[in-house]
Amino acid sequence: MKKNITLWVSAMRLRTLPLSVSGIIVASFLAEYNGLFNYKIFVLAILTTLSLQILSNLANDYGDGVKGTDNDDRVGPQRAIQSGAINPENMFNAIRINILISIGLAFSLIFLAFGSRHFWLTLLFFVLGVFSVVASIKYTVGEKAYGYRGLGDIFVFIFFGLVSVIGSYVLYAKTVDHVVFLPACTIGLLSAGVLNLNNMRDIISDEKSNKITLAVKLGSKNAKKYHFALIVLAICLSGLFGILYYTSPFNLIFMIAYVPLLLHLKKVYFNEEPRNLDPELKKLALTTFFLAILMGIGHLL
Repeated sequence: MKKNITLWVSAMRLRTLPLSVSGIIVASFLAEYNGLFNYKIFVLAILTTLSLQILSNLANDYGDGVKGTDNDDRVGPQRAIQSGAINPENMFNAIRINILISIGLAFSLIFLAFGSRHFWLTLLFFVLGVFSVVASIKYTVGEKAYGYRGLGDIFVFIFFGLVSVIGSYVLYAKTVDHVVFLPACTIGLLSAGVLNLNNMRDIISDEKSNKITLAVKLGSKNAKKYHFALIVLAICLSGLFGILYYTSPFNLIFMIAYVPLLLHLKKVYFNEEPRNLDPELKKLALTTFFLAILMGIGHLL
């Protein structure tokens, strides 16, 4: 029993979860600054996002596993289907259960936030909820999986950045505020950077398996340049946010996170071996998470 639980926890890839909630954290701090924070919305938003991220992780394990993309050439941690620890049928059943959980949490969140008083927002978020579930699954599952056509970066930027930050803020405020756009783009760019780093790490095995990620399309050299552009632009936009909404030096506390980001760029620049990028994945994801917290805290100070 204990071993079985451990296998499923491993398949959920818990190390990816902090990145997925970064946008909600920023939006919640901004909502608190404007006197709009609601802890019930916050808890449900976190749970909904975590369920969607776990759904995505299970679906990725299933999609790459049944297509043979996860093989001995893959550099990252061995996945559940790849290792034979969980068979495809059981994984597929887990995905179906997780879909129901995600839908239930999303609908509960929408009704809590909007009730019957904001019909158009309720309808919009129902559509976003459905798209989020579909996007979580279709990254690797199916013949037209968008992760196999170099579109993963766009979806990550949209859902981890724009939808996560702007959408979360609307849950509190029932309207959009200009203050959320730069943080949304910052988190979206850094999240796309995490995905690109993952794809740079797996570029050799993905190319052999005909998984055409953006990194495969660009090639190693240009993928590295693209990675630099993502991180540097995120730094610039977050810095612009700090300047435009400056009220005290404490607002700029998030710039502490620039240190690990710049060290990360140095390691990526001098790296010549894709498999050596794996440790940087966790570092970049956690740095994004802490940057989100510091951006939010700084805005309150």
